[in-house]
Amino acid sequence: MPRKSRLSIDIVIPVFNEAGVVEQTYANLCAVIDSLPYTNAIYYVNDGSTDATSESLAALAEKDKRIQVIELSRNFGHQAALTAGIDASRGDLVITMDCDGQHPPELIPEMVNLFKQGYDVIQGQRSDAVAMGTFKKWTSGGFYKILNLISGTRVLPGAADFRAMSRQAVDALKVMPEYHRFLRGMIVWMGYRSVILPYREPERVAGKSKYSLGKMIRLASDAIFSFSLMPLYIGLSAGFTFIILALVQMIYVLVLWLTHQTNRIVPGWSSLMAVLLIASGIIMILLGFIGVYVGYIFQEAKHRPIYLIRRPKSEE
Repeated sequence: MPRKSRLSIDIVIPVFNEAGVVEQTYANLCAVIDSLPYTNAIYYVNDGSTDATSESLAALAEKDKRIQVIELSRNFGHQAALTAGIDASRGDLVITMDCDGQHPPELIPEMVNLFKQGYDVIQGQRSDAVAMGTFKKWTSGGFYKILNLISGTRVLPGAADFRAMSRQAVDALKVMPEYHRFLRGMIVWMGYRSVILPYREPERVAGKSKYSLGKMIRLASDAIFSFSLMPLYIGLSAGFTFIILALVQMIYVLVLWLTHQTNRIVPGWSSLMAVLLIASGIIMILLGFIGVYVGYIFQEAKHRPIYLIRRPKSEE
């Protein structure tokens, strides 16, 4: 599909408690995009910051008319903030990146060139992570191995939320309204023509990562339960395992009776164990079946908004 020679590019940047950082990363971004012959809009999504981030963004928007600030009513999380910016975007090419300086804007021209070659998704992938500790490397690698094993969607390790998407891909993503979002998997699931763009992750401009262990666990949970019903099938398999154990126990008792070794049977033990194992197995099987149905319903039935926007009083 041929691309237009004149493109409009939107850049989406979620922000949470980055006062003093956003000014530096904005300057680095402008050093790249000011030289591009395209119309640029920059969407900063303030994800319920509690420091002076709102004031910093307002000051930047005052001097640069390309900047549009989206204020969320509270902290909805990184994936929701990205979604808010993507929903607001109107450009032919939409680039998402973080505000901490670890997504190098110097790659934007290369993303544009790959977009012109016909790719709908240009996915940035960390070739290394200078600030990533051993624990995070191990847990991150293990997470992606498990996710790729139990789901039908393959997400590459190191594939961060630094990417460019065509308008076609963005419009497709916007019709996927699930509340618990894992954008890395959702974008891969869409199946549009994509290419990997490796990059070396620089150190943060300042401050520290806002992705705490708890937030990483919640993101991993959303990914696993959104892209796989395997946890439910584990419960179902456990039920059948209990049934098999019950049958083995019953065969064992029957063999003792037939071989006249009833003295080895503790009175009441065999019947009690058989009843417990069979009952437990049946209950777990039934709960597994119910869980499968609930899992499908859960994925479709929630219609709560992914985020809420707080409008300035001057607009009310």
